[in-house]
Amino acid sequence: MNDQNGYDIEDLHLGMTATVAKTISEADILLFSAVSTDVNAIHINEEYAASTPFKGRIAHGMLSASLISAVLANRLPGPGTIYLEQSLKFLAPVRPGDTVHATVTVLEIGDKGRVTLQTTCRVKDTVVIDGQAQVKIGSSARRAKTVA
Repeated sequence: MNDQNGYDIEDLHLGMTATVAKTISEADILLFSAVSTDVNAIHINEEYAASTPFKGRIAHGMLSASLISAVLANRLPGPGTIYLEQSLKFLAPVRPGDTVHATVTVLEIGDKGRVTLQTTCRVKDTVVIDGQAQVKIGSSARRAKTVA
């Protein structure tokens, strides 16, 4: 573990996984609209949203995807993680009141502290977002050389 209680590259193994779950509230959607300035009516206007193929309001895709960042920053690899890259496929809508489970799984441990992770968000048994992330994390060996 690093001094912030995140994993070092030496601590990881293929298949390690971590999950964060959050129920998406009305307030989350409105606050995300304000912060992102994405005020698309599909997110904030029920009357309009009812006329769309979704038949009602949906949460911002990036709001749900941001839970992946929460896993990376807080669980795996944890504090000290530097986000380098993220691919995302939005597969199904998330609605107000849905509980999103964001999961990351270690796929590849590369050189220079680079780690590739599978990133998935689910609502119940439905995958709503699928992708991969690449992050950079520290090494206890590199820190030991720096201190010595």
